Amino acid sequence: MSRFIRPMALPRISRLSWLMGLYGENYERAENLFNTSALKAGRYQSQGHDGLALWLDVIEVHAYTLELKLSYNMLDPVSGQPDPSAFIRVYQDTQQCEVTHCYVGRQWQDVLGLRPSTKVLVGHRLRMNSFLNKWLDYLDIQGHAPHTLLPVTENLLQTNT
Repeated sequence: MSRFIRPMALPRISRLSWLMGLYGENYERAENLFNTSALKAGRYQSQGHDGLALWLDVIEVHAYTLELKLSYNMLDPVSGQPDPSAFIRVYQDTQQCEVTHCYVGRQWQDVLGLRPSTKVLVGHRLRMNSFLNKWLDYLDIQGHAPHTLLPVTENLLQTNT
């Protein structure tokens, strides 16, 4: 019998498994921050400790999914669109949340090419969803929560655009 204990190798996780785990973690963070299961279509604003106005647009509400756009009230000087921004799909039935795209002005072909390999596609999805995970964590630290999320009235929308 050896006096030394041989270290055990940790099981490896595939990139796809990691991505699926990230989707689940993003769902929990988004649900805790915004109570996504109770949101109705429209625009919401939240003010955190950092003083930046956070905008949450609920674009579509379906039986099991929500389409959201998360951004700050800051515009990109080139595109004129809110930046940073993330378009998010929330799957209520499977409790998953994914970023579909981050930058309005670019098509997926511009980012990945016309025929991306599976490795490139999964890597891109990992980067986008890691970005969302870190952003949701930052928003939580800044004090954003369901009680700070207020619906924006039509009059307020017209004066800010």
